[in-house]
Parts: sequence; structure tokens; C-alpha cells
Amino acid sequence: MKFKLDAGVTKIVETLEKAGYEAWIVGGAVRDLLLEIPAYDWDVTTNATPEQIQPLFTECFYDNEYGTVKVAGKHVRKQFGLDEGIINEDVLYDITTYRTEFGYSDKRRPDKVVWGKTVEEDLLRRDFTINAMAMKTNGEMVDPYGGKKDLEQKLIRAVGDPTERFTEDALRILRAIRIASQLGFAIEEKTLAALQAKVPNLKEISWERIGAEMMKLLATQHAADGVIMMAGTGILEIVIPELLLTKDVKQAGHHIYDVYTHSIEALRACTSPDPVVRLATLLHDIDKPTVAKAEGPRGVTFHSHEVKGARTAKKVAERLKLSKHDQDRVFTLVRWHMFTYDPKMTDAAIRRFIRRVGVENIHDIIALRIGDRVGRLLGIKPSQKVGEILDTLFEEIIEDSSKNTKEYLEKRVKELGSK
Repeated sequence: MKFKLDAGVTKIVETLEKAGYEAWIVGGAVRDLLLEIPAYDWDVTTNATPEQIQPLFTECFYDNEYGTVKVAGKHVRKQFGLDEGIINEDVLYDITTYRTEFGYSDKRRPDKVVWGKTVEEDLLRRDFTINAMAMKTNGEMVDPYGGKKDLEQKLIRAVGDPTERFTEDALRILRAIRIASQLGFAIEEKTLAALQAKVPNLKEISWERIGAEMMKLLATQHAADGVIMMAGTGILEIVIPELLLTKDVKQAGHHIYDVYTHSIEALRACTSPDPVVRLATLLHDIDKPTVAKAEGPRGVTFHSHEVKGARTAKKVAERLKLSKHDQDRVFTLVRWHMFTYDPKMTDAAIRRFIRRVGVENIHDIIALRIGDRVGRLLGIKPSQKVGEILDTLFEEIIEDSSKNTKEYLEKRVKELGSK
């Protein structure tokens, strides 16, 4: 296997080794290299102390007590006002001294850090086996906890005692599901049991950290499955309890699913990679349970659910500590997700709609509507290849514009989704 190493991390390892120290690439980067997917977060661990590391890199800074020196790449160092250095890549690298950690009274940070002597000792403190491997630039590996085997088996397994790992940092509870969603992996049985038992500890984690991890989860390839895992483990009850209220709320007419399952499948079908759009997609029917009314032959109706739902969705975004801008985006997307285009609409009416929504949000609303509609059409057999389906439809319409009808497109979506 040929490893595609970042030039900057290679230079950092070589510089440390030339100075007489051990140096290993660790963490998610090693995992991603073995999976042959792009690696973006580059971490190095070494037996050099922060005081020994800093003189080797003029473009570094050290401002914490946990043994991490940050080395800034070319353009990144301008943001921090650092001197020129030897690293040209636009990346912020972490160099951490081997260490052992003791006590996690706040369920986040170690109460005490002691420098370690070996890379194996350092790897013991890490969260999951697939993140507890170390690699030299020549491909030499240290894998004391079977991370490579778990990669092959597509398993998320805690290092050592899973209860201890989740007790040390409760955010690992949500991170396990995020990584599983990112990679399409399962969570190992004992790890999952410990995770579920420690879910109440999430209440002691700041909403800033929970929100950041949640948005990372929503950006993953298997985000819908991640939300399902959150519901099954009790995490969703803490993070977005409003969504659970949509379970078993039946819908009339063309809908196949209850509101909850429809929301999950809309997320699965969402074509936008933007986690804010995906959050809005997940929450677009959040207030259907509160406005539901039985109306005779028409069945259940949900008049103005998008109006009330927009306010609830914004509260969720506030809870997750999204920026004010992103909170407003979530509100706008949910508020206007029911829009339809009528050929009889005048230009003035279209302009009024765009002014209300904001031209910058039009593309995202269309993405949300696509996820909502295609998710419904594929209700019998959900598909995660919505982008490919839309590309196929687009090509067919280019070749034969007569196919650009609601009836034909709905029929083809179902045909393509069943393959």
C-alpha cells in the first residue's frame, strides 16, 4: 500500500528525528491513510518535551498545559502572527509529547498529565483502536490494540476498558457515532453497551462541544444512520428531544412514513453536503405533532407547521451553539421549505419571495426540497445515491426534453431508487 503523506508532517517528523528524538504520525490521519481516503488532521507524537520541540520550529506556538505544540503552515501562520518557518503547507499541525493522563473530574480534561516514555504508553490514552495506531514516514507501524484489524472488520472499538474511555471524556459517546457515520462502521458490542450506559454524562459536556460534534456528524456520508443510532442509544433525547416527538405521527395522502421516519429519509436524500442545510432538512417537519388536526376525509392536516417549526428549529440551532448567521439560515430554510413554484406566478411575486428568503438561501432551499421529495418518493426502498439519480434524470432531460414532466420524473426516481 502506498501512503500519501502530507509534505508538512513528513518535514516535522524528519526534523524531530534529525534532532535525536522519536516521532510518529498518530490518530485519525493514520486511520485515513490505511483506508486510502484523504487525511486532513495531522498529529505527531514524540518523546521530546514542549521545551525541546519549540526551538526546532520558529513557526510554532505553545499555550497549554497538555503538552501540545502547534506548528503553523505557510498561510496559517499569518493568522497567528508567527515567524516564517520550514513548513509550506496550509495546515495547522499538532505535536504532542508522549503522556499518561490521570483523573477526569470534569469528564473532559485530565486532572494530571505525566510525560510518558514510549509511544505504546501514549496510545493507551486514546479513544478508539482505529485512532490508536502510530506510523513512521516509511510506513512502519505500531498497533498495540488491533486497530488495523478493526479497520478491516469495520468496527469502532474502545481502547482498553470502554467504560473508562467514556468516563474520561463523555463527548466520546457522540464521537463514536460520528466516526461510525463517517466511515459506515458498526460499534463493537461491549463499546456500544458502555456508550449507552454513560449517555447521561453528556449532560455535563458544554453545548459548544456537543454542537460542534453534531454538525460534524451531519456532514458525514451516513448522517441519517447516525441520527438513528443517536435515537437508539438515548443520545437524541438529550441533544434534539423534539425530534423524538415526531415518532408515530401518521401522515395522510402521498406520505408512506410517519413524520420521524420521513425526516430521517429526507436527511438521507439531502443532496447538499452543508451540515446547516442537513440540520434544516432533519428539522423541517419538527412541529407537525403540535399542529396536527384530524379533518374528516382529508385525514390529518398540519397547517402552518413550517411557521411554528421554523421557531423550534432555530431554538435547536441556538442550543447547538451555531453562529447567529447559521441560526438564521436554519430558520429561513424550515420556514420556507413548503414553497412551490406556480407557472402563473408573476415576476413581481417571484422577486418578493426571493427578498423574503434571501437570494443566498435559494440554492439551499432547493436542496432541502429535493431531499424532502426524493426521500418521500423512495419511501418503499430508500436509496443513498440521490445525487446519482438526479444526475441521471438531468442527462435524460437534456437528451429528451419531453421527459421533463412530474409524472415521468417521479416514475424514474422510483425505478432508479430500486436498483
